[in-house]
Amino acid sequence: MYREVLRMIWEGQIGICFQADSEEIVGIRPEPFYLMVSRLSYLPLVTDKVRKYFTRYIAAEHQDGAAWFDFNGTPLRLHYPIGVLYDLLHPDEDSTPWSITIHFSKFPEEKLVKLNTKELLESHYLSCLKEADVLKHRGLVISAMQKKDHNQLWLGLINDKFDQFWAVNRRLMEPYSDQESFKNIPIRFYYDDDFTYMQKLITPLSQSGQKKNLADLMAELSTPVRKAVGFRTHGIELHEETQLQWMSEHLSYPDNFLHLSVDYKNE
Repeated sequence: MYREVLRMIWEGQIGICFQADSEEIVGIRPEPFYLMVSRLSYLPLVTDKVRKYFTRYIAAEHQDGAAWFDFNGTPLRLHYPIGVLYDLLHPDEDSTPWSITIHFSKFPEEKLVKLNTKELLESHYLSCLKEADVLKHRGLVISAMQKKDHNQLWLGLINDKFDQFWAVNRRLMEPYSDQESFKNIPIRFYYDDDFTYMQKLITPLSQSGQKKNLADLMAELSTPVRKAVGFRTHGIELHEETQLQWMSEHLSYPDNFLHLSVDYKNE
């Protein structure tokens, strides 16, 4: 694997301007809270910092409420990586930093999974890891790991420790059995900004044994009425000649899934 690519993806950040919900404020409206956050992180992992800043401005009855966030009225999924949320909503380039609102009341349980503790988020993260490894290695790698390995992955992610994380994650990125590729590629496809995604069984090799690329993937996803014409991840427009196996090894999020925003054109 290309370590410099892994490092570049790891170091990707987004500037966020956090605003408080005006209906929850008591007294003077506070200044926004600015934070640089990792694209690979999750909103619940930055909630404590944001809550600490706004607490003294929030009505007492709301201060201990389950926090959630929205962008232009759209609730943000707490279990999606921040980079995925940003790419789906693709704010205009001149709107940096990304301005989102934090709320401490009226949690929209019909729209959001309530992951308001690090323990719940960790459980979700490990569940995604296991699902990805079932696709790649029939689950053989993750099941052979010890709990300390799972802990090292999680702590490496939340503490921004690249070497600590990749010392374990590299085992999840090795080819399946004696092959040169994974059995399947863990991918989640996102079509628009309503946060729905599709998973489809995608093999890294064609029937003739050739490594498939994004052009092949576009053909697999296209229909007679709608054609896939492009993919984005980590804020990058991907070239159609990029091989799926290489992408999975280098551009997957820490949950070991590729999260791809799909651009379509109606035929």
